[in-house]
Amino acid sequence: MEVDIRITKDILSKSEIFHKQPERLVTPGDVITTDTGFMRGHGTYMEDDKLHASVAGIVERVNKLICVQPLKTRYNGEVGDVVVGRITEVGQRRWKVDTNSRLDSALLLSSVNLPGGELRRKTTEDELMMRQYLSEGDLISAEVQAVYHDGTLSLHTRSLKYGKLMQGTLVRVSSSLIKRRKTHFHNLPCGAGVILGNNGYIWISSTVNEEMDNTGGFVQDLNPVSLADREVIARLRTCIQGLAGERMMLYDTSILYAYEASLLHTVKDLLKPEVMAEVVSFTSQQLESAL
Repeated sequence: MEVDIRITKDILSKSEIFHKQPERLVTPGDVITTDTGFMRGHGTYMEDDKLHASVAGIVERVNKLICVQPLKTRYNGEVGDVVVGRITEVGQRRWKVDTNSRLDSALLLSSVNLPGGELRRKTTEDELMMRQYLSEGDLISAEVQAVYHDGTLSLHTRSLKYGKLMQGTLVRVSSSLIKRRKTHFHNLPCGAGVILGNNGYIWISSTVNEEMDNTGGFVQDLNPVSLADREVIARLRTCIQGLAGERMMLYDTSILYAYEASLLHTVKDLLKPEVMAEVVSFTSQQLESAL
């Protein structure tokens, strides 16, 4: 078995491999502008007639409004967002879900579909069977239904395209890297399905069969995943982590370009920093040429 052993000085740093200068990077306390004609936005504060940054991030200007987009932050949900989360607690007529936000989100029993998509009022028997529907540790896809005054998100899975997830892998990235699109459910030509959660949780699985699709996760296919499908999933996961490491926006096109560029290398070689930097650089060039 071949073993790749290299001393530390031979491994190029990310800044040497692929360097992209941000437009305007600031840290807390930095002076953004001394012009009093600008309006103060998120991530800023006024002091001595100067506009300062309150978080580390990139300065964004929209007309006269200046705000700072933080590099790393917790997910702030909006109504209609698609999220991927993990059940953390089964409570009274509700589940608590970890969605990478400041507080656990709430999934009410009245906001889920019953097996088979049956629509009726939930009874006491349904409340007793909640753990059979969803239990602690289960991964789900859902949509944000409402945002409470304290920031807690209310989720729903009334559409059968949402529900329990299985036979795949979860990738966690910063929520600021997920590009908002009309749809966040993608069946890629490489034979894998990707759910890009607005909260930064990405689910990768093999492409769902038509008869297994739109079941809300109640019909479980526990057959072993083939080696070819596992390699595709592993390759996509590594590509997504490489793009996220270089702060590139994640959406179906960028992921597909990175996957196609990675086909020149084995899955194991993609773990090498210089190989992944080559893939990311090619992806960036493809995206720029497509504009």
